[in-house]
Amino acid sequence: DVQLVESGGGSVQAGGSLRLSCAASGFTSTSYTMGWFRQAPGKEREGVAALHTDGTTYYADSVKGRFTISKVNAVNDNSKGTLYLQMNILKADDTALYFCAWGPTSAMPAIQARGIMSPLWFAAWGQGTQVTVS
Repeated sequence: DVQLVESGGGSVQAGGSLRLSCAASGFTSTSYTMGWFRQAPGKEREGVAALHTDGTTYYADSVKGRFTISKVNAVNDNSKGTLYLQMNILKADDTALYFCAWGPTSAMPAIQARGIMSPLWFAAWGQGTQVTVS
């Protein structure tokens, strides 16, 4: 099973930056989709950014130009890697619990076709890391 552990959340002033990390392990395929979601109190889980192993990316309109998703694979071990979310020019509206997620390769075509990231297309989740912008 794919296991995901997020870190890097915290409190920051508006206009500041944070970088979230997601330590991932248990990959059995070299083709898949990973992403970041967030959920604020009383709101639905929202897809923020996604990255396919072929390099294709997706960003929600609310974070385009401010957030960057990237991934580094473990050396000589395709079963592990670290997913990042660099968040710049943070706003109060970015305050949420941020989740790392893994999905099959088919998740990215679905995202591109619908223009949204649905949590239903992702099969493994981390426990979340809190980001608070004041």
